[in-house]
Amino acid sequence: MAHTPEPDPATVRAVGKVTEALEVVEQARGHLYAFHRLTGTADFTVEEAATLLREAGHADLAARLDRELVGRNVLPGRWTYQVVEDYEDTYYDPFRELAARARALTPGQRHAHEAELKRTRRTPGMPGHEAEPA
Repeated sequence: MAHTPEPDPATVRAVGKVTEALEVVEQARGHLYAFHRLTGTADFTVEEAATLLREAGHADLAARLDRELVGRNVLPGRWTYQVVEDYEDTYYDPFRELAARARALTPGQRHAHEAELKRTRRTPGMPGHEAEPA
């Protein structure tokens, strides 16, 4: 079996930056999903509020909430799921594909930069600084 040479430090640093950026993109995507879920929850909650207002004798305001807010687009022509889908198709999926290509420069090491940091920053022999899990 052929031995794969260790990637050079400059490559490890560069791929580490791509991985760092991908982690931020993953977090942004999570925020988009939170936005999607929160907006959907608000939509159903305002619908409930309209029902309660109607029952309390405030039919005009209830009708406006139903007509103007329930099911309203969050951006022109878009509900939140469409925002999420557009983000994924336009930015997230291509980003992940390119990040995978970059990580291929450090074969077998998804977090090569972090692994190098662990090697250089831990104190060998000190409890809590073990190189690997027991």
